[in-house]
Amino acid sequence: MNVLEAIEGRISTRAYLDRPMEKETIRKILDTARWSPSGVNTQPWQVAVVQGETLQQLSQTFLDRAREGVKPNPDYDYYPGEWVQPYKDRRFQCGMDLYKALAIGREDQEKRREAALNNYRFFGAPASLFFFMDKRLGTGSWLDMGMFIQSVMLAAREYGLGSCPQASTAHYPDVVREALGISTEKLLICGLALGYADQSHPLNQYRTVRESVEAFSTWHN
Repeated sequence: MNVLEAIEGRISTRAYLDRPMEKETIRKILDTARWSPSGVNTQPWQVAVVQGETLQQLSQTFLDRAREGVKPNPDYDYYPGEWVQPYKDRRFQCGMDLYKALAIGREDQEKRREAALNNYRFFGAPASLFFFMDKRLGTGSWLDMGMFIQSVMLAAREYGLGSCPQASTAHYPDVVREALGISTEKLLICGLALGYADQSHPLNQYRTVRESVEAFSTWHN
């Protein structure tokens, strides 16, 4: 697989096969991703690979908190407090496309809630990678983290794996830090579901709409 195929074919995989991964495969993915760029070679990324019983326990804790109505307390605001155009419409369309793939109508709030809870089940993936960063670092390190996470997702495709970056699994960072023995000096950026995609599932058979190059670029000679 070449780089263009890896980028253009990547999707947020939201349904996985019940098929285990070799730990060595995950190690190889991280071994490739470590060559991602970072300002003055700070390499701010720290990764916790979570599988098996620990993953199941985290999933159950997430589900319990969500069902009890515990308000998320992420380490940072991923989304704006108020949506403006054109981002408001893009967000709306993204949600509509997802529910359409699941054949869930706008009026079926119960099924919508259950679909949202699948985030806390890691969509059935056998592993989740949690990405942390030292809270003392600056804004530029967030850019470095994004490039590193993208590298992980692209390297995973080389091994036939699907992935889905999940801000939702960073909703309760203290739960994750406590379960994994991570210092409170580390910010939880996000989780990343990782595994073999269930290609037959409707959630893995649609693509979100992307703007054309002409729509987001200007050219200056």
